Amino acid sequence: MNGMRIIIEGAGQIGSHLAKMLSIEGGEITVIDDDEKRLRALSSTADVVTILGDPTSIKVLRNAGVDKADLFIAVTPFKSQTVNIVSAQLAKRLGAKKVIARIDDEELLLHQNKEIFRDMGLDLMFYPEKIASDEIIEMIRRSSSTEFLDFAHGKLLLSVYKLDDDAPLLDMSVAEFSEAVAETNAYNKFRIIAISRRGETIIPGKDTRFKFMDQVYIIATKEGMPELMKFLGKEDMEIRSVMILGGSEVGEMTAAQLALIEAREKRIRAIKLIDKDPERCKQLSVDLPDEVDVAVGDIRNSDFLLDENIREYDAVVACAGNDEANIFACIVAKKFGVGRVIAQVENLEYLHLAEEMGVDAVINKKLLTAGRILKFTLSDKVRFVRYMSGTNAEVLEYTASPGSRATKGLLRDLDFPSGAIIGGIIRGSESFIAVGDTHIEPYDRVAVFALPESVKDVERFFK
Repeated sequence: MNGMRIIIEGAGQIGSHLAKMLSIEGGEITVIDDDEKRLRALSSTADVVTILGDPTSIKVLRNAGVDKADLFIAVTPFKSQTVNIVSAQLAKRLGAKKVIARIDDEELLLHQNKEIFRDMGLDLMFYPEKIASDEIIEMIRRSSSTEFLDFAHGKLLLSVYKLDDDAPLLDMSVAEFSEAVAETNAYNKFRIIAISRRGETIIPGKDTRFKFMDQVYIIATKEGMPELMKFLGKEDMEIRSVMILGGSEVGEMTAAQLALIEAREKRIRAIKLIDKDPERCKQLSVDLPDEVDVAVGDIRNSDFLLDENIREYDAVVACAGNDEANIFACIVAKKFGVGRVIAQVENLEYLHLAEEMGVDAVINKKLLTAGRILKFTLSDKVRFVRYMSGTNAEVLEYTASPGSRATKGLLRDLDFPSGAIIGGIIRGSESFIAVGDTHIEPYDRVAVFALPESVKDVERFFK
């Protein structure tokens, strides 16, 4: 990404996070906003150029150097999505190579509508609240992990698990774990690729030992998952009832998606959404399907939650507009015996705190969105990028070019960057875990876990 010229329109939460992240990774970043206070706050924490002005003004865009921009990101907060769409279109017409716009209308993401906007010059449209809601649904489906993603429609799975005090893996070294795995029919079907411990990301060596409360990042084939779960002392629980705390956009979309799952699969027998605003609840009662029970109340009031029978729900999702309230509500739910609690937390400094206090899974819109956008700053050999919430590392999927360094020998002989690890490989319809004697072939899809400072070195292996 070194030398890339990136213009970000909008210095709200997501725009500011992207500006800080991209400037650290070596980009030349310019931020446009019509709010001087937001720009001042950003300038004090990130090495960026700021321009005060209307993001839909051609003069302002030209002053920002949009004609020389490699990437234009439209994320103006608190305004109609039209501002982002118009400024992105103008940026493309004025010379920006790629343009991305934040939207707030799910209808625009329908395939036929995305094609219309692609024809108008937009390379990507993203809806952070929809991304967050989709992630929550996955966390409900995959109830034993704290985070989850799949490669190539499930051919390889990357899951994150918190080690509880009864995990058989505790106090084992990586070498001892490998020996134990070798005695099972799951050998070479999963691999531990990283550990997050008290905010530090560890690429484990053979002598690394697993400790209580470690967040363990594991890549596995589908066949390897049952045996893996035994080592972790985990099992997926069946979630049949969900209480959603907070009638935010994310809460509303999550409730609507759960109602669809109930209509199709008959799996969710009860969905309740609680918000403290009576007017908002009236609107939600109209907009949401009949399967969703809407109630008015304060999610910080534990007596109220007891009255609403929180103990009877299998999962609680807290997605009100307040991080502290979301974390508190999840802790209360856990104390009341709820099996699965998920909190939306936007302050990055609170992520580890929430996990340490017993929240099973944390959703952060900024991290989820950043991965989608970072892909546009890397080579076309990267299929997708994902930031994992418990670590500062990135998960990337590369396609190996013919003649690239990655194809020149066995993995153990490649001198792969020390801050990165290859987890698994997808070759046609096959998938397998990467080990020392694995040989990457041209056009293989390769799942890589990398610390930020190693990403550029990793990229060179696949070009």
